[in-house]
Amino acid sequence: MSDPEADARRIAAGPAPSSFVAPPATDPPAERTPSGESAQPFDPLRLCIFATIALLGWIAGPVALLVFAVLGFVGYWRARAAGLTRSRCYLRDTRLVLSYLGVLCAAALWGCWHLAVTLF
Repeated sequence: MSDPEADARRIAAGPAPSSFVAPPATDPPAERTPSGESAQPFDPLRLCIFATIALLGWIAGPVALLVFAVLGFVGYWRARAAGLTRSRCYLRDTRLVLSYLGVLCAAALWGCWHLAVTLF
């Protein structure tokens, strides 16, 4: 059996794990200011994505909400049946997520009914 301390020293003396990963060829290395901060400004791509999703939801209205809430509900229902009890969703417990998605489905159905009554 080998000595754990000798193994730890041997591993620590080797190359850093980051040396095995080559940087992407297309991206230049990030420039740093003297204070160590990145010279590149923050790219708020997620905010653009959220705004696009909100726009699509606004255009499609309660129908989009109904479609995505039903898809989410069915997905979580199947995952719970397969044994998932904790989710990475903010609500964590899959029962809470299913309840939330059920309320969204009900609100979307009401919205679809209200839209149909208003238009026709």
